[in-house]
Formats: sequence, structure tokens, C-alpha cells
Amino acid sequence: MRHHILLTAPVEPRLMAGLDAVYTVHRLWEAEDPGALLASAAAFVTGVVTRSVVGADAALMAALPKLEVIALFGIGADAVDLAAAKARGIRVANTPGVQTEDTADYSIALLLALARRIVEGDRHVRQGRWQHGLLANSTRVSGKTLGIVGLGRIGSGVARRAEAFAMKILYTGPTAKPDVPWTYVDTVEALAREVDFLVLTCPGGPATRGIVNAEVLRALGADGMLVNIARASVVDEPALIAALRDRTIKAAALDVFPDDPHVSPAFLDLENVVLEPHIASTTVETRMAICDLVLENLAAHYGGKVAPGLLG
Repeated sequence: MRHHILLTAPVEPRLMAGLDAVYTVHRLWEAEDPGALLASAAAFVTGVVTRSVVGADAALMAALPKLEVIALFGIGADAVDLAAAKARGIRVANTPGVQTEDTADYSIALLLALARRIVEGDRHVRQGRWQHGLLANSTRVSGKTLGIVGLGRIGSGVARRAEAFAMKILYTGPTAKPDVPWTYVDTVEALAREVDFLVLTCPGGPATRGIVNAEVLRALGADGMLVNIARASVVDEPALIAALRDRTIKAAALDVFPDDPHVSPAFLDLENVVLEPHIASTTVETRMAICDLVLENLAAHYGGKVAPGLLG
């Protein structure tokens, strides 16, 4: 028996081939009339595969009365209506663990790019400005204080890497973690006040929406720098734009935006921000591992087993 899967958006060819080999796949984004496709497939579709930034809302679930499982391509589940899924008994599985190392690497890369003005330096050369003067001095990373918002797998990975730079590491989150060697601070604002660099690695969702606001940015201060590889919703974007423009903080590096791939034009006019196209985990190795785990999650569900990435 071939189960019917709804695929909401393009994913890696490896995953699409793997799905096609086992399931009957309905590609929502290719449909001239998505509503008609949903109506025609409603009697058959028992699984949805969706990218974490696309998610699955209550309306999509309501259109699929036989839906049993939602398999996320990625770790973030904030674009999935988890309450609606729970009410229907729909299982939701993501791909934890496989993104950790590459995303932690990338966080440090962005921190270095900010502090050492690497992207600005590239522009300085390409635009012919070097002949007319040196780039302004950059900022040392070694020995400085790093604050991490959200000490999960990725946050812990960032902390371990930062230790190689002899950084003092502080963190915040819902609760202190007794099994780690780093110092807990109970609020984001208090953490920002104590650090040179603030790295965001926490989950998205209602609990973290806008936790980096104008007050936190003022606490981070004129020499402070922000790195966000978490979710755009964690940061109050207008407050961040104002803080960068007014030099309330020194600089920021962003890999996530509220409406990927669209970026606020206000950022494009600022020299003190590094803008990246949501690529913290997009190495070949990680993307292939994500593909494999999505397939494992589906196979486990349809085989009557617990999916390795099952949430809740």
C-alpha cells in the first residue's frame, strides 16, 4: 500500500526522490489551483512533508481529514499549529540534532565576520576604496564575553566553540542548566548588559516573540553586537533597525528574516549589519542528513513505531 503524502514546497532532490520511491506524492506548490488539489487529495493524504519555514496551519490540517503525520524538513516547529495538531491527534516530527554542528559553526563565523569586519573588508577591496584609505579598526573576539539566548543543542555548540577563543560565556533560558560550566543569567536584558556579543539560538514561537526588544538592545550597548541564527520573531525588527541606525548597538548579523526571502529595505542601507540568506545549516552534509531523517520519521510512523524526531 502506497501512502499519499502532501509536499507543500520544494525540498532537496534527494528527499523528493526518496518520497517518490515509497509514496504517492502530491506537490502543492505545482498545482494551478491548490484548493482543488487539496479537495481531490483529501480522501487519500495521510502525511504532510513541509519545510520548517512553511509549516502547516490549522486550515491545511482541516482540509485533510485523514492526516496522521506532519514531517518537518528542519528543526523549527513554530510555523506548525501544534495545538491544532494535538487536538486532531496528528503527530509532528522534526529533524533534531543533525543541524547542530553546522549551525554552531556558522554562529561563530558570523560573530567573527561582525567583530573583524570581514564582509566590510571585502566590500572595501571590491569597491576600490582601499587605495583611498584603510578600513576602520575591528574588534577583538578572544577574551571577550559572549551571551547565548537559549542553551539547547545549538547554543551549547556555540559555547563550546567560543571556549577556544577564551571567551567568558553567559547564557539565559527558561531555567538554569546544572550540568553545564557556564554562568546562568535570569533575563535577556540582564544578560545583554553583561556581554560584548549576544547570540540568539532559542526556539521561535509565542514564548520568545520579541524578547530582544529596544530595552535589550539598549542594555547591549554601543559596543555590543548581535547575532541571530534562531528565528526572526525573536527580535523586534523595527527596534533593531533603529538601534543599528542610531548606533545604540555597534552591529548585527542576521541569517533569518520575518518574510524570507524578502528583507526590509532599511537593512540594505546600513553598513553595520551582515545579511545572510538563511544558510546556517545548509551544508551538503547537513541537508542530506535532514533528508534521511524526514524519510526515517515517515517510515517509523507508517511502520507503527515512534518517529525519531517526534515532538511532544
